[in-house]
Amino acid sequence: MRIAEIKRKTKETRIELSLNLDGSGQTNISSGIPFLDHMLTLFTVHGLFDLTLKAKGDLKVDAHHTTEDIGICLGQALKKALGNKQGIVRYGHAGIPMDEALAQVFIDLSGRPFFCYQGKPLEGQTGSFDLELIPEFFRALSNEAAMNLHIHLHYGENKHHCAEAIFKACGRALSKAVSFDSRRSDIPSSKGVL
Repeated sequence: MRIAEIKRKTKETRIELSLNLDGSGQTNISSGIPFLDHMLTLFTVHGLFDLTLKAKGDLKVDAHHTTEDIGICLGQALKKALGNKQGIVRYGHAGIPMDEALAQVFIDLSGRPFFCYQGKPLEGQTGSFDLELIPEFFRALSNEAAMNLHIHLHYGENKHHCAEAIFKACGRALSKAVSFDSRRSDIPSSKGVL
């Protein structure tokens, strides 16, 4: 089983996270940010991971530090759980419609972090959550997992639907990328290392 546990303690946040890449979509998530909990649940359920997360942050300031640090911890857990990446597919992509919204996510577990968001601007709030924190979360995830992550929100009017399409697509794309290729037993790179 590819499982990793990460603990992070700073003056701004305290996070404990456990990720099982070969799970069944089980969640136990409490970040203090209900909307982020909902999005991480969607990511986990549609990626068929198991995710346990307990986070306490300086939410009296705002949700920025907690959201970003959860992305950092999730990225570190992903990198740790993958190990040397032997036998994995490496690449994954998914397009997800959520009513009037449509998002696509492309992933390469290359060992080289790069994050790109294009499409409809993520502005304003849904509930009390600032949508501009979504790219911050995924940038932190990409950097710490050392993965190439491209997100394109083609269109959408409802802010909740836009965010939901993105998180579901990321879960599906990552699920493909971390899955095992039945024809491969080596590292999926002509260099022999990722």
